[in-house]
Amino acid sequence: MRPETERLTILHTNDIHSHFEMMSPLAAAIARQKQEARNSPVLLFDIGDHMDRAAPETEGTLGQANIDMINLTGYDAVTIGNNEGLTFTREMLSSVFAGIQCPVVCCNLVESTTGKPPHWMQPHAILEREGIRIGVTGATAPFTSFYSLLGWDVLEPEECLREQCRLLAQKADIVIILSHLGLPADQRLAERLDGVHAILGGHTHHVLEQPLIVNGTAVCGAGKFGNYLGRLEFERDEASGRFHYVTGECVPVNPSLLEPSLSSAAVLQLERGREALSEKVAITDRRLALDLRGESPFANLLAQSVRRFTGTPLSLVNAGQLLGPLPEGEITAGMLHALCPSPINTCIMRLPGRDIRTALQQSLLSEFREKVVYGYGFRGERLGGLAVDGLKILYDPHVMPYDTNIAVFVDGQPLDDSRDYTVGTLDMFTFRMGYESISNGEDVRYLLPHFLRDLLRLELQRPGSLDECGKVRWEPRTR
Repeated sequence: MRPETERLTILHTNDIHSHFEMMSPLAAAIARQKQEARNSPVLLFDIGDHMDRAAPETEGTLGQANIDMINLTGYDAVTIGNNEGLTFTREMLSSVFAGIQCPVVCCNLVESTTGKPPHWMQPHAILEREGIRIGVTGATAPFTSFYSLLGWDVLEPEECLREQCRLLAQKADIVIILSHLGLPADQRLAERLDGVHAILGGHTHHVLEQPLIVNGTAVCGAGKFGNYLGRLEFERDEASGRFHYVTGECVPVNPSLLEPSLSSAAVLQLERGREALSEKVAITDRRLALDLRGESPFANLLAQSVRRFTGTPLSLVNAGQLLGPLPEGEITAGMLHALCPSPINTCIMRLPGRDIRTALQQSLLSEFREKVVYGYGFRGERLGGLAVDGLKILYDPHVMPYDTNIAVFVDGQPLDDSRDYTVGTLDMFTFRMGYESISNGEDVRYLLPHFLRDLLRLELQRPGSLDECGKVRWEPRTR
């Protein structure tokens, strides 16, 4: 006979984004939950975006710091998010995940060359705890065009998950999906897939204080940055022998809690990251100022670097990608990382002149320059004005907004609103973020895996680049 109440507790985290300061408090909260489980089995899952290359620990160790913290915390299985899949090359991922001590499950990502998952990933796992078999599968957000540039084929998540859940239902007592797809997708999956006990969610950073019960499936989400720990409890029905959902919640994590082994590991990883980023990459003979509200040399340097890298006649970037001025003297990889932390890539597109003009006019408005922006890789605070290269703009700062207050020249010729131009710009804009008219571009070609800080490094090493970035692109004229 089975015990009267056979229970299983599921703990879950998501979208930690390399907030190492919360990993020790989170581990302490996990330990406390395991103590309160009263000897019933407890499993711990992460739903992706544990890594974020904006953190020096992650950037300097290329993700190894995160894997060490995952191992120390004692996760039972994880999936990957777009911050793992799209900001590291396949070779980097193969190296870093070789050291993980739990299964990495994801069923909708395969290598383009083989059509199969890499050696460090599996479409599902079956875990057994005290006679209970837990089937776990996962899926990640299908950024198809981006993944293809890195040698991946990303498959349609629902069909892949349906196949995996059908297999797991025959072998497991409980079926769990680790979904880095976002809350709307999770709700649709719960409506359409049968036999799934829980969908543990991420990607959209949603906090569900209690799970949504959709078609008998518990749909969950534990926010972001390690501020919450998701908790679910299942119980086996004595008569049917099947497990059913009992209760669930998001437990706030007290940042003052500490788990000694993770606290010391976090300090060590920060030291390792900073040491790796201490490499000297350039020496400057002047300070490059930054102004998010107007033209400045450092933002111009960024625009130059994008134009050079893309090989286009002109470039458009937002100054908010940069977090401060570039000092005079020795420049290290860590300084460029701190000043330009966003995992943003460049792209090439055909963009009508009228949409270029609209974006430039908007750049003169405080509502755009001061706009607070979240997501799509942006790790700055405000959008900032547009920095350009290959353009000359004459503008009247005293006219009303959107009055015909700018004259734009490309290679000495007036900008033609009806003509398409080849433009080098940022992938962020293609998602209608910030200067939305730029998203009207066609024939977009994304250039991965180089980040903007990599391009700045190349531009700083180019003779004459510091003189060029001091030249005026935006010239005020008063009628």
